[in-house]
Amino acid sequence: MPIKECREQRARHPYGSVVAEFIVDWFHRGSARFPLLSLTEVVVENITIIMSITNAPNTTTPVTSTRRVLIIGASRGLGLALAEEWARHGWHVTATQRNSDAAGLRDLAARYLKIIEIETVDVTVPTQIAALHDRLAPGTFDLLFVNAGVANQPATTVGATSTDEFVRVMVTNALGPMRVIEALDDLVTPSGTIAVMSSGQGSVANNEGGGHEVYRGSKAALNTFMRSYAARHRDEQRNFVLMAPGWVKTDLGGPDARLSIEDSIPNVVTTLDALQHKPGLHYVDYLGRTVPW
Repeated sequence: MPIKECREQRARHPYGSVVAEFIVDWFHRGSARFPLLSLTEVVVENITIIMSITNAPNTTTPVTSTRRVLIIGASRGLGLALAEEWARHGWHVTATQRNSDAAGLRDLAARYLKIIEIETVDVTVPTQIAALHDRLAPGTFDLLFVNAGVANQPATTVGATSTDEFVRVMVTNALGPMRVIEALDDLVTPSGTIAVMSSGQGSVANNEGGGHEVYRGSKAALNTFMRSYAARHRDEQRNFVLMAPGWVKTDLGGPDARLSIEDSIPNVVTTLDALQHKPGLHYVDYLGRTVPW
């Protein structure tokens, strides 16, 4: 290509200016620097490099693996952070929202195209749990993590709590997660992990300061139900995890919490990874330390 024509190509191609300057430089100096390469070989190689940098989409492409995780309750807070952490590690993530207005999860899925898929389920509605199972089957997951949960006013004693409020917290935090696990456990591989977001406040032994009575009770109930579930499945090679993530700054944890999401969630994922292929029930915190019952 003549140098004059090459320079005229600049305006007709999005990479024309860069490539044209390279060709001109090759003509002036390149033949001595690249004695074994043709002009076409040099230009094509460099066009490829330029396009990969300049035309990169606004998405994240992690190193992918074949591992799959299903996160129930990933529209915000710890669940959303878990979805991002597993996606960043290359897992295929199916993340659920309670309704379709979870902008944070949609934005995250747009960044991790073909890595994160979104489903919708309300854990307090059994028919929705069954419908989710039907949509996901016959797929399998290496890890099922149930994160759905709510809190009530921390200073309200159990005796002062209305029946409706008590039922709302208990159903969402204890009954709902167990219904999900019972309904979806056949989608988890025989050596996989079934985990649920518990809390250090679910520990009866550690309850020396009181407060958060209904929330504490709901997490203690969840722990007991999971212990019964694990006993029924004691002959399996799966591991079952009650995860205490620490007191984290989220809408649920509040602004005074001791930990940031960055302090907690990467450690939660690391701990779950370390518990793989260790059958039985584990009640642990985000650093892998056993929590007293």
